[in-house]
Amino acid sequence: MCYVLGVNYMNELNKKPLKITETILRDAHQSLIATRMTTEQMLPIIDKMDQVGYHSVECWGGATFDASLRFLKEDPWERLRLLRKGFKNTKLQMLFRGQNILGYRHYADDVVEYFVQKSFANGIDIIRIFDAFNDIRNLECAVKAANKEKGHAQVAISYTLGEAYTLEYYVALAKQIEDMGADSICIKDMAGLLVPYEATKLVTELKNAIKIPLQLHTHYTSGVASMTYMKAVEAGCDVVDTAISPFSMGTSQPATEVMVETFKGTPFDTGYNQKLLAEIADYFRPMQEEALQSGLLNPKVMGVDIKTLLYQVPGGMLSNLVSQLKEQKASDKYYEVLEEVPRVRKDFGEPPLVTPSSQIVGTQAVLNVITGERYKMVTKETKALLHGEYGQTVKPFNKDIQSRVIGEDTPITCRPADLLEPELDKIEQEMAQWKKQEEDVLTYALFPQVALEYFKFRDARETGIDQTIAHKESKSYPA
Repeated sequence: MCYVLGVNYMNELNKKPLKITETILRDAHQSLIATRMTTEQMLPIIDKMDQVGYHSVECWGGATFDASLRFLKEDPWERLRLLRKGFKNTKLQMLFRGQNILGYRHYADDVVEYFVQKSFANGIDIIRIFDAFNDIRNLECAVKAANKEKGHAQVAISYTLGEAYTLEYYVALAKQIEDMGADSICIKDMAGLLVPYEATKLVTELKNAIKIPLQLHTHYTSGVASMTYMKAVEAGCDVVDTAISPFSMGTSQPATEVMVETFKGTPFDTGYNQKLLAEIADYFRPMQEEALQSGLLNPKVMGVDIKTLLYQVPGGMLSNLVSQLKEQKASDKYYEVLEEVPRVRKDFGEPPLVTPSSQIVGTQAVLNVITGERYKMVTKETKALLHGEYGQTVKPFNKDIQSRVIGEDTPITCRPADLLEPELDKIEQEMAQWKKQEEDVLTYALFPQVALEYFKFRDARETGIDQTIAHKESKSYPA
């Protein structure tokens, strides 16, 4: 009895409730059903989600902006405003690709600053900012803009494995990020490569080195994510990302309810109500079943893929490789491509494999294999990467490959955005006839063709033109 009382007393004394970011409205459905959840599907459950006590709800950014316009014919800004109106007690969070914003190229600083400003103005509380290369220079503008708006700037370190990615590397990077003005740091383990005992080491070292909060984001792809979270939390991690169970695991995050139950009765007890979480899960379960029946949710992405650890290839990248090989009628080359991926990555300075570097490395690996000669054919993105247009990698490029691909062009060594002239005014002039709200300028800046088609659809809807005609005018694009 005394022992039990002693344990309870110590638990109370050392209480450090785990904080959770819920990903169901962004990364969970992006990872499992190609970002196809509509705003209409989200709104009815907001009130219940708002009662949980989440640290934050990730609900915007990443691929949601693009998918809303392309596939759902929704205004992403209006989605954000509606979510903000519904979530009265919970912070809203977004994912932001540094100088790439939510697009696939570098944008001028004035566009980055304006996008950050409008994100906070429309309801975002926390912006998670990352760069595919962990190039600090590509993060600075967005962090400063967030600081100026008095919003929370969380900088994410893209986690990967490789010769250069030591504990010393991550600690030094974290210190630079803290000095830059970040309010918190996230370890972004997009491929599920962080295994439990390495998480203990990494979190311990980072917590000793920085004073700001530390968050961990991972995917269940390799099957170790829940164990990794447990060891990370025990080592001092402040916040973890989870997804409500119907859209958890597989290429998504660990289940919220499981993490809540895991730490129940410990110093890390979240205090969340499992009955309330069960009601939220019940709301999303029919969506999962419908997605399975329609084929939108492929059962394969719900399993464990140990190849993630063997080849360090994120789950989404694996599916892209399979798709590309199938199109080229070269599915039998799958394992050759998997073996080529690390070689290409090494040639490219060993970057973490996350958007857009994962697509660039993967596509080049496919080309190298199916042409039968390495770099006989190169994509424009490969050329841009080796030219330095995406920033600086942790290790140098393979000089021979770089020379072969870019020829006599002089590589860029400065921050790529320093070469970009301010572009907001020009963009606004180009799309002036379609502008109905200030945010439309940013929508057009990121996705000009897609935005134009959406604006036409919006006009047709508002003027009462038959929707089937408007849909025919709007081309479809692959996910």
